[in-house]
Amino acid sequence: MAGKQNEKRKSTKSSEKRQEKPEKREKREKSAEPAKSAKDAKVAEPAKDSEPGKSGKSGKSGKSGKRPAAEGSGARPLRELLRVTPGERPDLGRLDPSATPGGPVDKAAGVAATALLAQPLGSLQERLYAASTAGDRRRVLLVLQGMDTSGKGGTLKHVIGLFNPSGCRIKAFKSPTEEELGHPFLWRIKQELPRPGEIGIFDRSHYEDVLIARVRELVPRNRVRARYAQINRFEKALADDGVTVVKVFLHIGYEEQRTRLLQRLDNPDKHWKFNVGDIEERTMWPAYQEAYEVALERCSTDEAPWYVVPADRKWYRNWAISTLLREHLEDIDPQYPKGEFDVEECRRRLLAG
Repeated sequence: MAGKQNEKRKSTKSSEKRQEKPEKREKREKSAEPAKSAKDAKVAEPAKDSEPGKSGKSGKSGKSGKRPAAEGSGARPLRELLRVTPGERPDLGRLDPSATPGGPVDKAAGVAATALLAQPLGSLQERLYAASTAGDRRRVLLVLQGMDTSGKGGTLKHVIGLFNPSGCRIKAFKSPTEEELGHPFLWRIKQELPRPGEIGIFDRSHYEDVLIARVRELVPRNRVRARYAQINRFEKALADDGVTVVKVFLHIGYEEQRTRLLQRLDNPDKHWKFNVGDIEERTMWPAYQEAYEVALERCSTDEAPWYVVPADRKWYRNWAISTLLREHLEDIDPQYPKGEFDVEECRRRLLAG
C-alpha cells in the first residue's frame, strides 16, 4: 500500500511539473544557471551595478554595492586575466574597480598571500642582479598609471617594499621642467631607465604625454596621435634590448576617489598629499577615461602589454601587482652565474690558512 501511495505522489508531482506555467519555469531555469566567471571577461569583471549617470563608455563608474566573487588564485596566470587584448578598446565604464579577478577570497587572505610573495620575489630579484654581473642585460620596468589617489604611491610602499631597494630604480614623473620641454617627450624617460639587473618603477610615465596632454589640449591633437606609434616603437626597442615592460593601469572608481580625497581633507597629516587642482580634474573624469581607453587600445602590444588592475581594494591591488611581477620574473628565469674558479682549491687554501 505504501509503495502505491509513493507512486501516486510521484505521478502527481510529475504532472504538476508538466503543467507549470512557462514563465515560472523559465525563471526557475535561469536562476539555476551558473554565474559567469572572471575568465569570461576581456580584462576584469564588469560592474554589476552602476549609479545612474555614472556608467557607459566614459562615464563615472562607482563602486558596486555588492562585492563580486573572486576566483581562486592559480586557475590561470593573472596576466591573462588582466591583460588588455592588443587592438581592442576596453570599456572602463563597465569594468568594476572593486572586482578581485583571480584574487584571494578576502582582505585577510590577500594580505597574507602578498606577504608570502616576499621570499620568491626577493630570490628572483637577487638572481636577476647576479646574472647581470656576468653580462645578462635583462631587467624589468614597472609602469604605474592611474587617476589621482589610485594607489601609485601605495604600490611603491607595499609592493616595491618586498624587494631589496638597492636593486630598484624609482622615478616619479612630475610636470616637465624647462630643460625637459626643450627635448622630445621621450627624452626624460630614457634618462631614468633601469640598468641591467635592476627593477625600474615609474610613478607616471611617458603616457602622461597622451593623457593629460590630450585632455588639456597641451599640444595639437595630431601630435598626440603621432605619439602612440612613437611609444610603441620605443617600447619595442626596450623589449629587444632585454627590458620586460609591465604596464599597469590602476582602475579606481569615481566614488572611491571622492572618498580618498575626503579622507585626506579629514586628516591634517595628509593635507600635504591633497591638491586643490584634483577637484577640477574630477570634472574632466569622462575625458580622462576616454584618453586612457585610447592609450590602452593603441599601446597594448605583444612586446609591452597593458594590465588593468581594479584598485578600489588596496589589498587586491598590492597582491595583483606583486603577482604580475612574480609571473614576469619567473618567465625571465634569471640564473646565478657559475664561478670561474676552482672551488675545491679555494676551499683548501682557506682551510690551510
